[in-house]
Amino acid sequence: MKRSTTALFLIAFIAAVIIAGISATEAHADKKLPAPQTSGGMGLFEALKKRQSAPGGDFPTADLSDAELANALWAATGLNRGENGWTVPMDRGLPPYVDVYAALPSGVFRYDWKAHSLLDVSKKDIRPNIGLQNFVAQAPCSLIFVANSESLSAIKNETLMLQFSAVAAGAMTQDVYLAAAAMGLGARYIHSIKEAEIKRELALNDADSVICLMLLGK
Repeated sequence: MKRSTTALFLIAFIAAVIIAGISATEAHADKKLPAPQTSGGMGLFEALKKRQSAPGGDFPTADLSDAELANALWAATGLNRGENGWTVPMDRGLPPYVDVYAALPSGVFRYDWKAHSLLDVSKKDIRPNIGLQNFVAQAPCSLIFVANSESLSAIKNETLMLQFSAVAAGAMTQDVYLAAAAMGLGARYIHSIKEAEIKRELALNDADSVICLMLLGK
């Protein structure tokens, strides 16, 4: 009887561990985003009039909805026509060579523009350790823009790689600003970053370059 009871206990324990592991995996798995809004809403010129950087000292701290995050990411570098047309210009129509990561309280995700989804990168909340200003840690969402050295290698010129990645990041962050204005969100471009810390947390290649952050909140 004791042997049978012990066996049943072990089976129950193993099952509990497996279930817990599955639950943890599901909680931090890749995530399909809601379809982005592509019509209606605020007009372009009104959004341009409202575009601004939210004050750092009083940055909004309420979380974004999945739909708001989806719209912001799609605005940054989403497909807007066919299979190789994006919301921002890329040299010679190359696939986007600046990646966008979303640092959230639940962890870090990379935006997959092709599938319009979030790819799980880390379960760690890295927001307190990526910017030099204290208010960066308070933002519920930090978008991290990274020049992907592997994708940029198709350009085959180091000077042009730097120039094109900077141009792309500029277009992407401005699109995020306009999307934020249209949705009534607070947004702020951040250049003062802890690049070494970010590269370590995201497990980036040595040749990758972290360009900037965009804080989002409401």
